[in-house]
Amino acid sequence: MLRRLPYRVQIPLGLSLAVLLAAVLVTAITARVQAQNARRDTLSLLDRAVVLVIAQVRPMLAADDTWRVFSLLRDTAQLIPGADADQARLAILSPDGAVFAASDPVKLETGRQVLGAPWREQPLLSSLEIEQRELHLILDGSVVLIDPIRSEDGQTLGFVFTEVESAAFAPDWASLARTALIGIVLAVTVLGPLGWWVGKRMARPVGRLVEVIERIGRDDTGVLQGDVPKTTDPELSRIGDAVAQLMGELERRKAAEERALSAERLAAVGKMTAAVAHEINNPLAGMLTATQTLRLHGGTESIRLRTLDLLDRGLQQIRTTVAALLPQARIEDRPLEPGDLEDIVTLVRGTAEKRRAEIRIQVDVESALRVPSAPLRQVMLNLLLNALKAAGEQGSVCARLQADESRVRFCINNSGPVLSEDKFKSTLAAESGKDPRGFGLWVCQELASHLRGRFELDTSETSQTCLLFEVPNREAPEGLT
Repeated sequence: MLRRLPYRVQIPLGLSLAVLLAAVLVTAITARVQAQNARRDTLSLLDRAVVLVIAQVRPMLAADDTWRVFSLLRDTAQLIPGADADQARLAILSPDGAVFAASDPVKLETGRQVLGAPWREQPLLSSLEIEQRELHLILDGSVVLIDPIRSEDGQTLGFVFTEVESAAFAPDWASLARTALIGIVLAVTVLGPLGWWVGKRMARPVGRLVEVIERIGRDDTGVLQGDVPKTTDPELSRIGDAVAQLMGELERRKAAEERALSAERLAAVGKMTAAVAHEINNPLAGMLTATQTLRLHGGTESIRLRTLDLLDRGLQQIRTTVAALLPQARIEDRPLEPGDLEDIVTLVRGTAEKRRAEIRIQVDVESALRVPSAPLRQVMLNLLLNALKAAGEQGSVCARLQADESRVRFCINNSGPVLSEDKFKSTLAAESGKDPRGFGLWVCQELASHLRGRFELDTSETSQTCLLFEVPNREAPEGLT
């Protein structure tokens, strides 16, 4: 989730989390060290307290003065950590190990047998087995010290029993937490604004790169390359160089596509010119023959009229052919018209007659056409030539132009061998604007892409090959002619 946040939030939040984690770790380590130090200091203090008690209790034991022993233990116990919380206590045991006096008579009542009996479920040595200090570590973490009290002649007068519960060694969590909290608040107060500033500064070149990338395809590449931010950061510099390289590659690819489209259009014009020449040569040959006949037999009225009719029909046929040719060569563009399909069919009629192929057309336009005529006429010409070649000798081609409020569709069927989808894709991939074998299928695909449409093989037709070119019924994007 943190990765989804912007840098100006990630950095201060990350710094704050790092401070929090460091504070927790430092507090835990400090608590452990403090507990170890507390245990060591407490044991050292117990050593001094026991020495003091032994030195002062000897005459009291000799006098059998229980009250003075109790007073000594009570005062000395106050020096031991945890005594004020009832976590530490002292007692003087008789030579047989029973309580003689204690700083806490409630828990160590007088006469209670301690030595040789279980203490907190852990057995203690008997009085006869203790020769020197005995240190017992209880399972719950408590510490029990038993020190013998000896007279000057070495006789055992009793024992000093000291107990410190585990809670007395625990660290002061409240103090540690308070210190850590103060440190965290101070660190976050300082690092929060600092991290925000650093994050904003780091994100600035990234934001500029994003703006440049968003403008690719809309603005001039030279301007965009100048807007790529320059930075000393090696990673951001690599990203900027990659973006600049990408724009250069896109510019070169766009130029290559434009050259390919231009070359394909020239190739289509060449094919169209051959077809037009055939359409014009036929009536011209008849007209030349008619003029020769007129020179030789022009004196007869009926011959003159027949010759004039023949010349008129020939000129009308040439006029029709030229009228169909002019929109194809026109530079300025206009919206497509239903009659454009008939013009394109007229241009390829000669090719169809050579192959003795049949061309049928269907026009079903339910709404005004807003798409540009030049790219659509080029698509129709390319697909008709491709269909005539695929249909073969004495084949048939059916071209359908359909339009409604939202889309314009041009479908073309041919009776030749059925084209599989894999073959169709491989043809497009092989062409890539270079291979003329596909009669401009790649150009049709590129035009469909520019017009935000689609060009594909209609797989619902199983008996014939059907190619479908469909675009939205709206004006072309800027720059497409």
